[in-house]
Amino acid sequence: MKKHILLAGFLVLHGWAMAQKPFAHGPLKVSDNKRYLVHQDGTPFFYLGDTAWELFHRTNREEADRYLKRRAEQGFTVIQAVALAELDGLNDPNANGDKPLLNNDPTTPNEAYFKHVDYIIDKAAEYGLVIGLLPTWGDKVFKDRWGKGPEVFTLQNARTYGRYLGNRYKNRQNIIWVMGGDRIPRDGSQDVAIWRTMAEGVQEGVGGADKALMSFHPQPNSLEDGGSSKWFHQNSWLDFNMLQNGHCRDTPTHDKIAFVYNNRTPIKPVMDAEPIYEDHPVCFNAKDLGTSNAYDVRKYAYLDLFAGAHGHTYGCHDIWQMYAPGREPINGPHMAWFDALELPGANQMKFVRKLIESRPILDRVPDQSLIVENNYPTAERIQATRGKDYAFVYSSAGKPFTVNMGKISGGQVTAYWFDPRKGEVKQAGSFTNKGQQKFAPPAAGYGQDWVLILDDAAKQYPMLTMNP
Repeated sequence: MKKHILLAGFLVLHGWAMAQKPFAHGPLKVSDNKRYLVHQDGTPFFYLGDTAWELFHRTNREEADRYLKRRAEQGFTVIQAVALAELDGLNDPNANGDKPLLNNDPTTPNEAYFKHVDYIIDKAAEYGLVIGLLPTWGDKVFKDRWGKGPEVFTLQNARTYGRYLGNRYKNRQNIIWVMGGDRIPRDGSQDVAIWRTMAEGVQEGVGGADKALMSFHPQPNSLEDGGSSKWFHQNSWLDFNMLQNGHCRDTPTHDKIAFVYNNRTPIKPVMDAEPIYEDHPVCFNAKDLGTSNAYDVRKYAYLDLFAGAHGHTYGCHDIWQMYAPGREPINGPHMAWFDALELPGANQMKFVRKLIESRPILDRVPDQSLIVENNYPTAERIQATRGKDYAFVYSSAGKPFTVNMGKISGGQVTAYWFDPRKGEVKQAGSFTNKGQQKFAPPAAGYGQDWVLILDDAAKQYPMLTMNP
């Protein structure tokens, strides 16, 4: 099992493993322990997403191919995209000149438009990528404070539209269904009922609840609300929960992950599906706060995953909107999407995937009892997670910390420092697995985040490298 995970991670990082035989392990489902996603045969699946919301709407075939190929090479596994897109997606035609609905009626989809969606979904499968498919952005249910809409969904046509999509894509293995589209249901409205009805329509279309892996993409909400779990946790169609952090620095999304992980029953996987984007105006206020950087996006990945998330979504401000010269920028993007593909944060996401896949995934749990300094604020947070015979401790600003040993198996542990910026590993020594042990990362300060790897020495896990 260990060799299989390490080999799979190496092959995917070199951009061709899944392309050789996409989804050879079968479609996705929730693991038996209800904490992770796995393939049909039980092979773990690490959800590393990107928010390409306007992919169907704003790219032609050549552009979509370029985007998907590069993201697969960078180690991403899921692309989140919207059928009825946010940026005037009903009235502004796609790259081929087609609108998604005839007369803006969800019961009369435009075949030409959805053939383009077909192409992109199938091309993604060729690269081993899953599409996190949002049937609609939330402004088509209600516009709220932003979004052009128009509001076209009712209880009746939401089911019809969901059934249409489910039936159309029932034979694709590379789809995760995502309701919601960046909205919080309004109290006293039909919003919740519309999304439930649409989800049920998808299930009917694919031929059963067990054939549609599904979640809900919300706006940010409070700790106790728990993202999608506030409205839909008890619904059988919701297989895992999603959160969003609001594009600000140092929002304690890790606490929201932990809340859902520890408090919602029945147990379901949870993740941050929209963290702060790279190259995004921080809190939508670039004048005072500047734009986000690789460290901002990297920090959320490690904190959220170590707090209990099953996977993580990266995002880029220039890419979600597929910004290109000549288009009206949304909140001031700085570069074209095809250049933004190479931003450092995007290229560093493969390192977190590499780390997670290097050790057994399915028995990994969050465990702040591993460390004495376990309650620092997000900017200097230290977050711990472990399996039965290994542990990872993330120090977001390189602060020293104290480990309570004996939490994993073995009489001796081998320690390494993992650099999230470069994916490099250096040895940190061998220690008796009892009592307390202090560790000081190789550097400290802003942007100096590090991961301590602790292994049961008897397991002889190999030291991570980017090359074989």
